[in-house]
Amino acid sequence: MERHGELTEPAESPPDVGCAPGAADLMVAEGAPVERIRTGRLAGLGMWASIWVLSWPILLDSVMNWLVGAVDTVLAAGVSEAATDGIGGGAYIVWFIAMMGMSLGVGATALVSRSVGKGRKAVANAAVGQAVTLGAILGVLTGALVAAAAPLMGTLLGLSPEAHRSMTVYLWIVALAAPAVTVMEVGIACCRGAGDSFRPLIIMALVNAVNVLVSWALAGVDLTRTVVNEAGEKVTTVILVNPFSFDMGVAGIAIGTVAAWSVGAVAALALLVDGRAGVRLMGRRLRPHWITMGRLIRQGVPNFLEILGMWAGNFLVIMMVGWMMSPGLLGAHIVAIRIEAISFLPGFAMSMAAATLVGQWLGAGSVRMAERTVWACAWVSAVFMGVRGLALIVFARPITGLFSPQDTHLEVTPKLLFICGIVQVPFALGMVFRSALRGAGDARVVMWLTWITTWGVRLPLAFFLSGVDPVIFGKVYENPSPFDWGLTGLWWGLCLELVVRGAAFTGRFLQGKWKTKRV
Repeated sequence: MERHGELTEPAESPPDVGCAPGAADLMVAEGAPVERIRTGRLAGLGMWASIWVLSWPILLDSVMNWLVGAVDTVLAAGVSEAATDGIGGGAYIVWFIAMMGMSLGVGATALVSRSVGKGRKAVANAAVGQAVTLGAILGVLTGALVAAAAPLMGTLLGLSPEAHRSMTVYLWIVALAAPAVTVMEVGIACCRGAGDSFRPLIIMALVNAVNVLVSWALAGVDLTRTVVNEAGEKVTTVILVNPFSFDMGVAGIAIGTVAAWSVGAVAALALLVDGRAGVRLMGRRLRPHWITMGRLIRQGVPNFLEILGMWAGNFLVIMMVGWMMSPGLLGAHIVAIRIEAISFLPGFAMSMAAATLVGQWLGAGSVRMAERTVWACAWVSAVFMGVRGLALIVFARPITGLFSPQDTHLEVTPKLLFICGIVQVPFALGMVFRSALRGAGDARVVMWLTWITTWGVRLPLAFFLSGVDPVIFGKVYENPSPFDWGLTGLWWGLCLELVVRGAAFTGRFLQGKWKTKRV
């Protein structure tokens, strides 16, 4: 039933039995500090235990998620430089698909975690149903948009004819799975909001198993390792011979990705229907409930606009790479991004844990524990990402050889990894504090800070330091910058912005206005 616009259904929250502590049993005396989470799957856990329980599955889940894109990049590099350029450009469009699910998922995490923290399971279940419905609708619309825009995107990136064909084929196939991507992202976000990050890990393991097997089988590519010896000669060693007779190249890679996402969506829905994640998907919750849907949209729209601003900015970045008119350079850029992503996976895990826990602590009425938890996540993230950044600096060349045998990649990518290795600590702080602000419901300010740093700092620095001349509809416009550092200059601009972004989100968190936000 509804009361003042909110759902209350005690039947969905069975009473505690035996000696198991219910929410009322965990209540503390008025004025006493709250040290343990009271409700949900994390009930009874303190700060460090709850961080651990949430973060390690998210870390492994992130590795699995990263592997989906990394496998596509490695297989494409085994096909040709043009295929790597095509799938590299397509990866940014695929990010747009995932971004739809992630933006809605952030709102779902905030609403579910706050409801679970208050012990209001019916509201959490309603949020799950509405999030899945909205995710499916957004996926259909996004897939249609991506399929229609695929040829134009390849033209805007200035790809060679072969790379343009590769990108178009890849996107036309991948667009078919857009609804699966958004539903999967939303389902996983709901589980995390309820405090279950282990079962989403199993889902992503399944997604990766399908992606690796199907993509590798259909692409017809051997797995290799390439090193440059002391004489400067490239030596490629076959690690694993492809035993399958298919030779579909880029199309095979795309089909494998579609199959993986489809399996992931089915698994996420099955998990929600089962209810063991702490929230349950019910058929009647899929019907529009405008109040709950409105709460999700209020959180989702700022997050969507935030990520859209980032996506559009980064799409301009790869347009700058295309303007450099050097075949293979976009592929080198994408390979560097795939490798760099390894370094920030611990930070991402901490940031997701912070988003869930800040919502649950605020829902339980403990601002002090919410703040302590976020700082703990921030310092752990800074340490791990700092160490990984050092590894990128020291081992850039051999790491690159594991990802690609192509000459341009082996020459350019290590330089880019050196640059990004330097800024991992401020990047870590920015990730955790931004995610914590989202989890607290401070989505609008997060959106504005992201837009300001992306468009006011990131793009101008990248353009100025690269010295690239824009090419608009075939006409070349001269860059007035005195610098001409090319792709390395562009990466210096991108990484300097990460320092500014980290400072901006740290400052916003220190202001403390997130403590009084409502979702």
